[in-house]
Amino acid sequence: MRATWRGLPAKRHEVGWEPGLLVPAADGSPLITDHYFPRAQGDFPTLLVRSPYGRGLPWSPQYGLLFAEQGFHVVLQSCRGTGGSGGVFDLWRNEAADGQATVSWLREQPWFNGTLGTVGPSYLGYTQWALASDPPPELKAMVVQVGLHDPYAMFHTGGALRLENALAVGMGMNYQHQGMAPFLKATLRLHRRLRDVTTAQPLRGAYVPALGSELPWLDDVMTHPDAKDAYWHGASMAESARRLRVPTALIAGWHDVLVDQTFEQYDRLRQAGCETALLVGPWTHTSALQQGWPAVFTESLAWLRAHLYADPSRLRPTAVRVHIGGEDTWRDLDDWPPAAVTTSWYPTPGGHLTRLAPTESAPVAAFRHDPADPTPSLGGPLLSRTAGPRNNATLEARDDVLTFTGPPLTEPMDILGPVSARMSISTDTGHADVFTRLCDVDAQGRSVNICDGFVRLRTNPPQEPSQVTVPMSSTAHRFPVGHRIRWQISGGAHPRYARNPGTGESPVDATTFTPVRITLHTDSALILPSSSELA
Repeated sequence: MRATWRGLPAKRHEVGWEPGLLVPAADGSPLITDHYFPRAQGDFPTLLVRSPYGRGLPWSPQYGLLFAEQGFHVVLQSCRGTGGSGGVFDLWRNEAADGQATVSWLREQPWFNGTLGTVGPSYLGYTQWALASDPPPELKAMVVQVGLHDPYAMFHTGGALRLENALAVGMGMNYQHQGMAPFLKATLRLHRRLRDVTTAQPLRGAYVPALGSELPWLDDVMTHPDAKDAYWHGASMAESARRLRVPTALIAGWHDVLVDQTFEQYDRLRQAGCETALLVGPWTHTSALQQGWPAVFTESLAWLRAHLYADPSRLRPTAVRVHIGGEDTWRDLDDWPPAAVTTSWYPTPGGHLTRLAPTESAPVAAFRHDPADPTPSLGGPLLSRTAGPRNNATLEARDDVLTFTGPPLTEPMDILGPVSARMSISTDTGHADVFTRLCDVDAQGRSVNICDGFVRLRTNPPQEPSQVTVPMSSTAHRFPVGHRIRWQISGGAHPRYARNPGTGESPVDATTFTPVRITLHTDSALILPSSSELA
């Protein structure tokens, strides 16, 4: 690890290990738990790490060893139904009760000094929010890294199934806790069969050959697209942040599939008056724990030492630190989003983008989207290896992708904050998806994705324009002199999102797919939060 990641702090202690401890869950099921500890005299605070992904690589070295070296007891536990723990894994439903049961067990351990913190990424963030729904008095600090709090939003966007997410999570939950070899084998199998699975008609059950077995919880996730459905009751842990008083650090990446959830968490914590900090780096969901690990670990350790050891010496002076794309620098901010003024950019015939507002609503461009040859997804906030910034040139050459490009900039333009699109759309069928993306075009014509958004539309009556605002996530990006702003629009991004049948039928059960003609009108706008310093 130290050869791979430069800049890790020197270890303070040798580490001991107690593997395979049995901790009773809320219903008595055994939760298999490993205990890492400093080999030294004295009291040390405890970190609870609850995971459905096993207790081997990378969790053992990155969380067990590294944090124990720094003077923490680390309790690394497999969630029920995973990693040898008893019971049946059920996405989200048992984490609050099982977390509380584990804290009750901790109170009985002679080495537990009554000071507790939590740390972990992704679903390990969800287990933290679940414990924080009724925080035990011992809980003094949390570090949520690229973390989940709302499972629905992980799997659906406005009623559209985030298909690639669902398959990747299903594969991870089913295999990662079995060890690295089964997980890598399953990853390769899903990669080989991804096209067959995602183009199956119907989609329901098509994942079984790729994932190796039926997963009832995945079937449920895929077939409940409505956030108000009783199935999702109690899934979101948003309320945990609304009333939390436990100091909580949040870490995300600009191309993390959960970055919007992190911003929601930060906003709720700030409104609740909870002490919080935010770090957003140039990472995807997985690269935050790989290339980004030295920064992530340093940030996490500083927060935990500040609140479990009363040692704030390593904390940074501001609440927010973000990486600025386009110039590869970091910026410290007092809050997020920072003060900014919004600027609107309007599409014009010929594929241009202008600051001059239109005087009427008229068709500006149209394209035909065919679900039988869906517009492919490329880069962005995915869980796959293809996540992150990519050259969009091949994608933008397709007939079913519109682009509108501004003139070369004569001075740098900073975009810091949430991006959105106000769109006036008409269709010939009444059913359409719209995928909209902000890109940075350099002097050589390379078009790189910055952030994007998606909406499922029901235009009624057909042919009449419908207005919709599409959130396009957030960014911190500098467009240098000579670069151009590009607005990219298409009728989907497959297999990131399941295909829209064009008939109103459920995408999971549809066997008939109808092409749609989508028309964009001039009273549409790309809305950018320009830095108030440069606006």
